[in-house]
Amino acid sequence: METSLIRLSAAPTLMHILPQADPQESAFSVPSTSRAFIEANTTPTSFCEIRRDHIIPVFVKDNEPLISQADFIQVTAEAVRDVFRGEQVLAPQIRVSHPIKGRIPDAKDKPAKDLQDWERTLYYERMMFAVEIPTIFDEIGGNRLTLIVGGVKAYNLDNLYNRKGAVEHFKLFVGFENMVCTNLCVRTDGFMGDLRVSSVEQLQKAIYQLLHTYDQHRHLRQLQALTEYSITEQQFAQIIGRSRMYSHLPTAAKQHIPALLYGDQQLASVCKDYYRDQSFCREANGGINLWRLYNLFTGANKSTYIDQFLDRSVNALDFVGQIQDGLRGHQTNWYLQ
Repeated sequence: METSLIRLSAAPTLMHILPQADPQESAFSVPSTSRAFIEANTTPTSFCEIRRDHIIPVFVKDNEPLISQADFIQVTAEAVRDVFRGEQVLAPQIRVSHPIKGRIPDAKDKPAKDLQDWERTLYYERMMFAVEIPTIFDEIGGNRLTLIVGGVKAYNLDNLYNRKGAVEHFKLFVGFENMVCTNLCVRTDGFMGDLRVSSVEQLQKAIYQLLHTYDQHRHLRQLQALTEYSITEQQFAQIIGRSRMYSHLPTAAKQHIPALLYGDQQLASVCKDYYRDQSFCREANGGINLWRLYNLFTGANKSTYIDQFLDRSVNALDFVGQIQDGLRGHQTNWYLQ
């Protein structure tokens, strides 16, 4: 399968058929209609609310601010509009969790029930956002996939007891969103899981680097190949059983087995959806192709907390890819034994 979706030059695209947005159109003016790409304990919010109402944490030793979540979203959206100039770029979907509530000093003695809105302070420890580019798309297994770019800012990963100039932690991704279920499809080369920067300029440089090095053609070919391989009901049961065993293995044994980052809660969801999911459940004979299996894992990932979500998303593709290699006979797979 060969596609030409992402334009980093003037080369034409094969599937670029949707109407294009005005290149000058604000990335925040056209809202996304997609359902939530992550659920867990997250809350939807808007860019304006983050910019206007959320305070910015500071480094304790010098009271200098960290890079704000709003600045992270804005610099990413600007990079997306620049790299994909002429494409339609929708307003970012933003999900937050773990609220940190406070109050201004003058209200320190007031009972909580008597606080006025202007006396309260708030920011969220964890934030994830995704910017959809609907005019860049493809179809796999009857599912429409559109290009999506985003990131995670989790202040719990930063050392706030430091001085300005200390590195801050970010996660960046570029991949595809399955529009049937809003599952995110993220590959290793479209993911920076431990980006450490100390300025907005360094952050911006990393975003451009990721967008230019991501190989969308290879990613799509890998996803398409999953539709060509299937497992039986017995093999599915074997994989799930071994997956539940993995976390309890001795450390020495785990070193020789591909890692699986999914816990019992997510694996239970995979089992349930194997029978019930309207789009990705088993066939009548109990078999299921690897594209559907992959989407069962990415669907179960929606119950993951923000700071672990992208790591598990990448792990899902790696895991199913290793199952594929086992079916091909390229290598022995412990989960299929």
